[in-house]
Amino acid sequence: MLFRHDIHSGVPIYRQLEEQVQRGVLSGTLAAGEKLPTVREVAAELGVNPMTVSKAYSHLELEGWVERRRGVGLFVRPRPTVSEDEERMRVLSASLREAAFCAMQMGIPLGEALRVFERQYRELSNGEE
Repeated sequence: MLFRHDIHSGVPIYRQLEEQVQRGVLSGTLAAGEKLPTVREVAAELGVNPMTVSKAYSHLELEGWVERRRGVGLFVRPRPTVSEDEERMRVLSASLREAAFCAMQMGIPLGEALRVFERQYRELSNGEE
């Protein structure tokens, strides 16, 4: 799994990592039973403190997204399929709430914020929908 982070985001790096794992699980990019990269691997890849990655992994473990197997590593736990759409919307909603709060703090009108979101979405998806 390729992690990335945005140091200019108002979201702490550990939270960005948590959300990326959650989105990976919900989208199927990360399958149940798949091993996550080690704390050291992710920290080296991103150039961040290993404690930042460890904090993200600990939160994911507490929330039931991953399970730790002593001496082996961290693995994605199976997710219930019944509420998968609800869970995906919950994760998306949390991310958008941060963005909405940021827009409100800066006095950006709703219409303009929506245009920025749409432009970002199109750029990231290379114009595909």
